[in-house]
Amino acid sequence: MGNLAAGNEARKAPNKSPRHRARELALQGIYQWRVTSGDEAQIEKQIHAEKNLGRYDKELFSTLLRGALKQHAALEAMLAPYLDRPIGELSYVEFAVLLLGAFELSQHLEVPYKVVINEAVELAKTFGGIDGHKYVNGVLDKLAPQVRAAEVNAG
Repeated sequence: MGNLAAGNEARKAPNKSPRHRARELALQGIYQWRVTSGDEAQIEKQIHAEKNLGRYDKELFSTLLRGALKQHAALEAMLAPYLDRPIGELSYVEFAVLLLGAFELSQHLEVPYKVVINEAVELAKTFGGIDGHKYVNGVLDKLAPQVRAAEVNAG
């Protein structure tokens, strides 16, 4: 899993919030699960055991990772209408960011939808390809009114 983070160390901000760091680690766990088809519990345990993770919200990390992986089929179906290609053709990073964003949009209503989208875009900028963040923004911006209609319509 170190490869995903190692290539982007220079781009990381020094003082990330514990919640943002939890999202980064959840993203890495989803990425690892997608690449290896690994066991969810083992991936979570492995990430918790890593040294030098910095301050992160352990509860949020576990909730995001477990929830996104347990609900991946429903989340993939939710995302599918807004994708320009089959979900299997997304890059691993795009897949992981979109799955995480869809989970947080649909299950963490206490987090404003604009914050969820912004966090996903920032993750895509940090870990994804050159314009991956634009794709993530476009997909989640289309999904948000479907799962958060009242909040989106309220402005």
